[in-house]
Formats: sequence, C-alpha cells, structure tokens
Amino acid sequence: MARANQREERDSEFIDRLVHINRVSKVVKGGRRFGFAAMVVVGDQKGRVGAGHGKAREVPEAIRKATEVAKRQLIRVPLREGRTLHHDIEGRHGAGHVILRAAPPGTGIIAGGPLRAVFEALGVQDVVAKSVGSSNPYNMVHATMAALQRIVSPRQVASKRGKKVGEIVSRRSDAESAPTVE
Repeated sequence: MARANQREERDSEFIDRLVHINRVSKVVKGGRRFGFAAMVVVGDQKGRVGAGHGKAREVPEAIRKATEVAKRQLIRVPLREGRTLHHDIEGRHGAGHVILRAAPPGTGIIAGGPLRAVFEALGVQDVVAKSVGSSNPYNMVHATMAALQRIVSPRQVASKRGKKVGEIVSRRSDAESAPTVE
C-alpha cells in the first residue's frame, strides 16, 4: 500500500497536455474499424519534459498509453533563472524544423499549439518559438524535444572547458562598455 501511495504522489507532480488525436480506420468485411492515436506531452514544470505516442481502439486508452511512454522518456533541460532557455537553438525531425529563442522577462510563451504544450509542461515562462517547414504536430514536438536535448548551461560548458562560469558568461556591463568597431 505504501508503494502505491508513493507512486501516486510521484505521478501527481506531472502535468500532461494532449497535443493531438488522430482517428484511423481499417476497412474490413463488416465495415470500418476505428482506432485512435494520441500524442501527449508530460512535464513537472521544473525543467523535465517528455513526449509520448500511444495507439488503441479507444481514445482514453490511447491517451493512457501515450502518457506512460512520455513519462519513460523524460529529459532534463537546464533553464536560465527557471523561466527561459540559456541560448537560442534549432531542432529538426523529419520535415519539422523549429527555432527556439530565449526571451526577456514578461515576454510569455510565444509559440504555436504543439510547441506551447511542450513549454508549458517544461515550466518555461518566456520563450519565442517558430516552426518552419512541417506543421505536423508529431514532427514539431519531436523537433522541439531534439532541440531541448542539445541545450547546455554555462555551468556545463565551464566544467567541460575547465574554466569558471564568469569566464564563459560575459556580463552586460562589460558588453556595453566594449568598444564598437565601425
């Protein structure tokens, strides 16, 4: 009983967003058989997010399967100040191509439907995203996840190079006082 309660507690920390439902049919002797495919994004709004795809004969079952897959595929994304991305990045998956840009405080989530679901589940408050190419929700979500996996924080870069974070990140006052080349 304690294990079930513990698991329920862990599951309750995640929010899930239904991105897309697709109805497919198979023509058989007696008519058509319908099936459903669901795309779900799951996240804890603290920097972890995952996407999953599930198929079943009924919608609730497809959503349940997709949610389970998404929870197994969670990735951790480093966020700047817990509200935006550390740097701009592009992601690709098939014909889907997305551009994700960090944004100043108060910008909000400026993104299309499937991308918005990913950022809400991730816990990002300020981001600008553009989808170029395919508008297929599956490709858009997978391209976004591919981009998010490649984001690195200044701390990770500094440790990799054997430097201090201050040496990697330039301060705004230093950048403003630097002479401009004309």
